[in-house]
Amino acid sequence: MKRKCMICLQAAALAVLSLSIAGTAAAKYGQGSQSGQGGQSQPPAKQSDKSKTPDATPLTLDAPAPVNAEEDAAYKAFQDVPPTDLNKRIELGEAFNQKYPQSRYRPVVFSTLTMAYLQSGQVQKMIETGEKAIELTPNDVTTLAILGQTIPRALNATSADPAKQLEKAETYSKKAIEITPALPKPPNLTDEAFDKAKNQTLASAHSGLGLVYVRRGKFAEAIPELEQSVKLDPSPDPVNFYLLGMANQKASHFDDAVTAFSKCAGMQSSLQGTCKTMAEEAKKLGATQLSAPK
Repeated sequence: MKRKCMICLQAAALAVLSLSIAGTAAAKYGQGSQSGQGGQSQPPAKQSDKSKTPDATPLTLDAPAPVNAEEDAAYKAFQDVPPTDLNKRIELGEAFNQKYPQSRYRPVVFSTLTMAYLQSGQVQKMIETGEKAIELTPNDVTTLAILGQTIPRALNATSADPAKQLEKAETYSKKAIEITPALPKPPNLTDEAFDKAKNQTLASAHSGLGLVYVRRGKFAEAIPELEQSVKLDPSPDPVNFYLLGMANQKASHFDDAVTAFSKCAGMQSSLQGTCKTMAEEAKKLGATQLSAPK
């Protein structure tokens, strides 16, 4: 499986939980509006007991203007775009946010756009949109996890204030890890789908936190985070096996490094050749250097 397709599968799994949470926020702001009249559409994924999800509603959204048929129609058109038509989804989402800046649907639109930007490879727009999404829905664990994972992966020599970016990624990842296990199951999801979405969210958050530690040179702290990521991920990411191999090698756990690099090398990705080389290097180091105790 190519890396781009892996991202698509992960984003699809993550979207399930994100839209359920953001939908709850939209539903909150729909109460008492015109949405139940004239055949207008209702907000998606309305939960029966919102008190169980603290801070799940937008905290920075001013009281919206009454919903009208035109706004509902524009939202429905956005939601009806096939997930594979990313350009159209982005076009309609951006147009909706510009035309209806106080809409109750903004949490769902921003969460959906975050996924679309991720899948289309527009990393900077994904980060900007994701941060707006969590301003509206602070407990949007999926968006928190995506930001936590993507920000440290996107860092390069030209990145502005990388230390600050790592701090943000650490905060997002830790919050997702803290909140996700206690989330109540939305009524529109099966137990299986809910567990899969939670595991994917946690896998992304642990991956992001692990990479933050790798970039800081804290390899012993990175290892358990990356181990959790590959353990929980329904579709393991070869990048995380590569990072786990690097962390173990830097920590002088050479046998574990060989294992991680070998798993990465066994997966179809652009890292396959690199991981094969790194596995051989870790074997040589293990034969000539003492392994550190765990």
